[in-house]
Amino acid sequence: MDLLGSILDSMDKPPTLGDKQKILIKKQKEDFEKRQAKEREDLKKFREQIEERINKFIQDPVEQKFKFKPMEKVHRSIVHDIADVAGLTAFSFGEEEVDRYVMLFKKEFAPTDDELLAYRKGEDWTPEKAKEVARLKELTKQAEEEEARSKPVTVVPNSNYKDKYEKLIGRESAKDAARIATPNRQFGFVPSENKKDQRSIEQTLADLRAKKKQKVHEQEDCGVGSSAPDGTTSAPDGTT
Repeated sequence: MDLLGSILDSMDKPPTLGDKQKILIKKQKEDFEKRQAKEREDLKKFREQIEERINKFIQDPVEQKFKFKPMEKVHRSIVHDIADVAGLTAFSFGEEEVDRYVMLFKKEFAPTDDELLAYRKGEDWTPEKAKEVARLKELTKQAEEEEARSKPVTVVPNSNYKDKYEKLIGRESAKDAARIATPNRQFGFVPSENKKDQRSIEQTLADLRAKKKQKVHEQEDCGVGSSAPDGTTSAPDGTT
């Protein structure tokens, strides 16, 4: 006998399962399989009940929404699945493992954002509640519009033209042009010190009247446009 064989013979053999242990393991396996079969059967019955209830809800012309009682996640998933196949809108509300439930809506009566928000807050949604929410939204909108009208409107140019034309007229020239043409922020006009003509309006009108009067005198001295006794106008060469 070789060395390996002698070592194996000297080792203790693994313990064998007794008949009682075999029977216990077999019974546990059978119980587990029975529980699984029962759960599958219960879920099948639950699905059939939900399908029946949803069909009744669809056929009722008056009902617009339907609220199920709180249920476990696996049951809620079945409700969502059936609702999707039936063409309904389904939402879950409430706290998980406490009072979470599913609510169904027909497509033509899909909930608004305000209605969904109320359900998420644990509130009921009634016609009176809808009117109150709409009234509050209208008041908020009016307040925002009033606040917007009261604020001064500040127009900010999209770009600075001196940067746009800097390559054409040069950096220093662009800066000088921007300085000269900078509008008066208070009145929106070019400052008077940047204008070439420094005269007042009254002085400008007086100068224009004087120039016009001087021109008339020069025309009379030259005989241009003088009138004859019969009302005709004669030119310097005597033609009429």
